[in-house]
Amino acid sequence: MEKSNGTCRPQSWFVIFVSFGLWFVLFYFNSEAFISSKNKVQSVMADYVYGITYPQSITSVENVTDTDESSVDNNSVDDPVEIDEPRNEDPIAKNGNEPNDLTDLVKEIGSDSGPDPSCSGKYIYVHDLPSEFNEDLIKECRTLNKWIEMCQYMVNAGLGPRIGNSQGVFSTKGWFSTNQFMLEVIFHNRMKQYKCLTTDSSIASAVFVPFYAGFEVARYLWDTDVPTRDAASLALVKWLTSKPEWKVLGGRDHFMVAGRITWDFRRLTEKDEDWGNKLMVLPEVRNMSTLTIEASPWHRNDFGVPYPTYFHPSSDSEVFQWQSRMRRQRKRFLFSFVGAPRNSTKLIRNQLIDQCLASKKCKLLDCNKGNKKSCDKPSNVMKVFQNSIFCLEPPGDSPTRRSAFDAILAGCIPVFFHPGSAYTQYTWFLPRDYKKYSVYIPEDQVRDGKVNIESVLQRYSRDQVRRMKEEVIKLIPRVIYADPRSKLETVEDAFDISIEGVLERVEKARTDLREGRNPDEPPYLETNTWKYNLFKTEEKHEWDHFFYD
Repeated sequence: MEKSNGTCRPQSWFVIFVSFGLWFVLFYFNSEAFISSKNKVQSVMADYVYGITYPQSITSVENVTDTDESSVDNNSVDDPVEIDEPRNEDPIAKNGNEPNDLTDLVKEIGSDSGPDPSCSGKYIYVHDLPSEFNEDLIKECRTLNKWIEMCQYMVNAGLGPRIGNSQGVFSTKGWFSTNQFMLEVIFHNRMKQYKCLTTDSSIASAVFVPFYAGFEVARYLWDTDVPTRDAASLALVKWLTSKPEWKVLGGRDHFMVAGRITWDFRRLTEKDEDWGNKLMVLPEVRNMSTLTIEASPWHRNDFGVPYPTYFHPSSDSEVFQWQSRMRRQRKRFLFSFVGAPRNSTKLIRNQLIDQCLASKKCKLLDCNKGNKKSCDKPSNVMKVFQNSIFCLEPPGDSPTRRSAFDAILAGCIPVFFHPGSAYTQYTWFLPRDYKKYSVYIPEDQVRDGKVNIESVLQRYSRDQVRRMKEEVIKLIPRVIYADPRSKLETVEDAFDISIEGVLERVEKARTDLREGRNPDEPPYLETNTWKYNLFKTEEKHEWDHFFYD
């Protein structure tokens, strides 16, 4: 028996060895095929998310910092190129069948799992607009502004060039020289990676219209006639109303982003000398929801959303680390002002500058013509805000300022002088109890010389300042837009909150229709929109004189 066992054992091991070898070979080639297929899917989906083409000349500014602005390349922009990874030209096949386009691919990928329950009531359908309404405007970036080279801001999915940190003002990641009028591109790129996108408009709760309205109107705000300024708006409406999606609710489930203030889109006459186009007064567009960096207080179809700041984090940890840093930040100045004077006697900027210059506790960063370049550097602006307890945010050319959001980002308590600068504007993002995070000083008291800014701010105790500063720091995630090329896990940013607001508005319109109410007739006068949105009432208020003659 022992001899017999000894002769059989080598044969058994030989069989096992050969079997193992064959199994390994089969597994190797199958796994290689699986990995290759997976990489192809990821590549195509990446192209779907970040597939906007950008002008050739701007690809060289990705490494521009605030200490090396001269390296921006201003060569020809005629030939568009991709700023992301090259497209994978290989077709992706499934069961031997090649999908004809990306829509087919998405359907194949999702065909086994069906609708995502977590997306119930959140699905968004994105219109595939003709390129003249968005991508062509990026390719023609040199035409977008007569005084600023906008092409440099198109890199990094619209975030602009990365900022250097020679002064130690910023954290190591997530900081970009973002132009304040880039929201349309940033929002569109964020939408491309929204979890609940659908190619089936019949299950969509809302429809996104990726029209770069601000880019389009900026080309024609000066020295053009009315037909030229209105042409694209009229063409857009004609295109939208021809689609079956429009007929479902007459556009009441449609929304878009306009990265300029509402007054650029609300011309009321046909006179060439009057400002802007008439996009937002067109009857069809009035049915839609429009997100703007400054909304009208007297109209119900546009909603204020934060200006883009310089901070676009790519992870939750970057947000938390920045908040922690701002909590530890020591303040050298009681208050500060960053801005330029104005010639208008209605504005109070000149008085604020005079008061700041007269105070040893105020820091002024003068952005007048002779010193404008200093204010163009994000590090200079953010350094002042980080070192200030209070930041003065008076109206400028319009009631709102991008500076208010930069101040919040720096953990600086904003001081507002007009309720339309923040309180009635950004009700989706800021607490209704504005005294928790800001100081309000009526501008007419400053204009009439009845108030001393330093005296008012010194009345706040250390404990009050500590609580207000903490409220400001808590607001940081709500007023920033994350990097479109990444995804925050638990933090809701301004994009997320905007989408929630739109979906809630559309659902209310549907509910009104189901219950026999007219969604176009709200329970308040439209001219009282600002008051109802903030206070849920139309009763007389001390701020009425700011909004009514």
